[in-house]
Amino acid sequence: PMITGFLHLGGLRTALYNYIFAKKHQGTFILRVEDTDQNRVVPGAAEGIEDMLDWAGIPPDESPRRGGSFGPYQQSQRLDLYRRASDALLESGAAYRCFCTPQRLELLKKEALRSQQTPRYDNRCRHLTPTEVSEKVARGLGWVVRFRLERGVQPFQDLVYGWSRHEVAEVEGDPVILKGDGFPTYHLANVVDDHYMGITHVLRGTEWLTSTSKHLLLYKAFGWDPPQFGHLPLLLNKDGGKLSKRQGDIFVESFARDGFLPEALLDIVTNCGSGFAEKQMGRTLEELISQFEIGRITTHSALLDLESLPEFNRIHLTRHIEDKGLRQELIRELRLLVEHIYGDQQVDQDVLQKEYMERVLLLRKGHISLLKNLVSSDYSYLWVRPSVSREQLQTISAEVDEIGKLVLGLMTRPAAGLTMEELNRDLRSLQKQTKETKYSSMMQLLRLALSGQQHGPSVAEMMVTLGPKEVCGRIHKALSG
Repeated sequence: PMITGFLHLGGLRTALYNYIFAKKHQGTFILRVEDTDQNRVVPGAAEGIEDMLDWAGIPPDESPRRGGSFGPYQQSQRLDLYRRASDALLESGAAYRCFCTPQRLELLKKEALRSQQTPRYDNRCRHLTPTEVSEKVARGLGWVVRFRLERGVQPFQDLVYGWSRHEVAEVEGDPVILKGDGFPTYHLANVVDDHYMGITHVLRGTEWLTSTSKHLLLYKAFGWDPPQFGHLPLLLNKDGGKLSKRQGDIFVESFARDGFLPEALLDIVTNCGSGFAEKQMGRTLEELISQFEIGRITTHSALLDLESLPEFNRIHLTRHIEDKGLRQELIRELRLLVEHIYGDQQVDQDVLQKEYMERVLLLRKGHISLLKNLVSSDYSYLWVRPSVSREQLQTISAEVDEIGKLVLGLMTRPAAGLTMEELNRDLRSLQKQTKETKYSSMMQLLRLALSGQQHGPSVAEMMVTLGPKEVCGRIHKALSG
């Protein structure tokens, strides 16, 4: 994938399809840093992208960080190679030196726009004689190298779009392939690197589809066999607009920071981008690889509905909670979240025990879409003991003591089966033993005593989560408070 900034969802999707395709065909997934446009290089971006691919679980097999047998994997370190390639094209006459000044090119552009034409270079230097060229070089004039676009491009078969061809010579001027600063343009660098790195397949965004014919002309000029190309349709937001980088909320890092699971992101970007037999949520990476067929990618734009991301995350989070190994990782993360959010309040050590956290996760499985939901204020009762006064409880029912004793009795009973079904049954029968307290008031009172809150999960669920010892402790505290 090409890198000019940090990894956003479009870039993640391109990387993911390359990864899935490579793994499906026992191939190698390569990350190359394309940093030849020196004005657009963002410091630290390349490292950030590798970090994010690692986080997403789709690490490259070869990359600047990992190395590999076709390095260096950073184009700015391969300038010699491009210079030699450009010299070879100058030699064969497939390319030529252009001495036009930036001012002249600017005038051409203005002129074109004034007459409502698409700006294009007029190929003026293409017609210089060898004598004129050496004379200009001798005078020390600056030059760039341009590639001679010839008519008659061969159609090629795109892996997604089928047969395509773009008669580039008719619509654009000869493109610059080597700039005055010795850096190549995208067109030259990619063709040269794909050849020397032994690339067999290139999956890239559809914005490169019309350039592919130009790249194929370059392959032909070098006498090289081109790789196969597949172009991925644009990723748009659900109202059909481009995903805005300006809002910054489509960078993978911000989803990681917000606590989304990488699997949920991989799932949502392939879900809207097709390549699979049927629509289904909750696919794991293994399933993505085994079910993927490149011919199933549709050519219409992929509409991404980010509002459904929490739902994708809920499904993957549920799977993580159900898996014993993955659950341990969640317990570690949850402990950090609790310490971070409630650290300055009196958090009991029992709360940070593995068994307690595990119980919380298993009970709230399917109810939460993000792990951090568990440290929201609705769930604060799980981590910090409420301070509720006896007076508050008495406003709900005068039978505070009776209800408290009945519940304590329920908790100390050896046969206290702490399942929600049994507790719900037991609480119903307890209420019949009170004189005038309605069931709803009794529940309200217990909820307040246990959580300090007016609403939340059912009282039975709170009791199961907190466990008998903690329930008794809280009721004692409330009665004596």
